[in-house]
Amino acid sequence: MEKRFRLCFYGIVQGVGFRYTARHAANMYRLTGYVKNEYDGSVTCEVQGEEAAISRFVETIKSGRFIEISGIDRTELDIIPDERSFDVRY
Repeated sequence: MEKRFRLCFYGIVQGVGFRYTARHAANMYRLTGYVKNEYDGSVTCEVQGEEAAISRFVETIKSGRFIEISGIDRTELDIIPDERSFDVRY
């Protein structure tokens, strides 16, 4: 079943290739949404797709070479029916 979550990642998540890793993982698992850096040093990601694919997406990001996640806040959102891509926002 398709789901959409807002994920807020905390830790060493900026300046370490996080957004590139997220975009690559989203494409690999056929997920849509976006990822962006926040002013407080965290990274926000909205991701939509099969729940199992979203779990694999998070595990792929966690295994990133320089990424060190200390916490993740997760909020379920409404599906965006016509979304077709995963974007890096600035």
